[in-house]
Amino acid sequence: MSDAPYFHDASGSIRFWVNMEGTQFVSASIGREALRYHFRTTENADPLETFSHHVEEIEAAVRRRLLQGAMEPVMLRENDLHAPAL
Repeated sequence: MSDAPYFHDASGSIRFWVNMEGTQFVSASIGREALRYHFRTTENADPLETFSHHVEEIEAAVRRRLLQGAMEPVMLRENDLHAPAL
């Protein structure tokens, strides 16, 4: 499954898939509000555009959640986007 990310109106979130180990894809989502608050966009900013500008950081957050034991589908919150302190 490697479909393009899309905005799901009913949930107000971007739904997307993260490639894990080349052939395995994990489904995930992130809400419009989490994108807006974390990346400090305007209220009327396009969530898909915000997602595409920050896709690497968002996918890294999904991978961290999976390593912490999260199960699919991974639903990211704003707090998940903050990289852990070293």
